[in-house]
Amino acid sequence: MDVSATRLTDQEALELAWFVDDYDQTYRGTSHTRTRSRDGWSSDGRYTRHETFTETFTDEIGIRFDYVYQDDDGQSGESSEQVTDARRIIDYLRDRR
Repeated sequence: MDVSATRLTDQEALELAWFVDDYDQTYRGTSHTRTRSRDGWSSDGRYTRHETFTETFTDEIGIRFDYVYQDDDGQSGESSEQVTDARRIIDYLRDRR
């Protein structure tokens, strides 16, 4: 995990230490997937987009965010991002409380 150039409060440093200590037993290898559908408009008219968001705690301390979408008009795409910096991990954990 990258902690360089990260400013943490004392509380954030403690939270990060707890996270690292619990990583192997609590987080490593676990995933959470959410799906949703929403309507949108394009020049061709209305379409429905089906989206899947997956968050996976990786072997090394970090989180991989995967995003996949499929539109009912045939358009599709995907992206993946690996997060290993302390600030983003702290922010993620706080958002999930």
